[in-house]
Amino acid sequence: MILKICLLGSIPKGDDERKGWTDWKTKYKTVLSQLDDVEFVDGDDWKDETKPLLLFGHDANLVKTSDIIIVNAESKIGAGTAQEMVIAKYYSRPVITILPKNTHHRRSNIMFDGTLVNDWVHPFLLNMSDLIAETIEDASGWIMEYRADPKSKKIKNISIVDEAIAAYLEHSDNKG
Repeated sequence: MILKICLLGSIPKGDDERKGWTDWKTKYKTVLSQLDDVEFVDGDDWKDETKPLLLFGHDANLVKTSDIIIVNAESKIGAGTAQEMVIAKYYSRPVITILPKNTHHRRSNIMFDGTLVNDWVHPFLLNMSDLIAETIEDASGWIMEYRADPKSKKIKNISIVDEAIAAYLEHSDNKG
């Protein structure tokens, strides 16, 4: 069975930005190609920015029809990637976020309101992800385990939003 992997992350906006750009997806594909029977898809394959509804539909369909979603958050992610993560949860797709320590969305030993947080991960990325890995290589084992037995991993769905709201309301009610 082919495992369809959707690669999400930052891509250049416009022809000028694309000049000299090194495509991060090449490395991810090289590493993940070591797994048997994988197919890669990403939104950068269809680029007609003159048709925004079709472009949105294209990317949403890629997420919907993929088996696993991998998000490159090694650098700051944009609105499209963040929305695609929500779409992935809407369709109950596993989301693996590649997020090294001491990057934009993950900080070590940072103070918030006088409290030291040893390994802070942006709450939206943390809660919309089923796995946070520092490198694409670190994610390979999880992918193989999931592929062998999808029920071995608890995959979040869109209910994570309601669960987070309920947790907040319960916490705020207890504070008086």
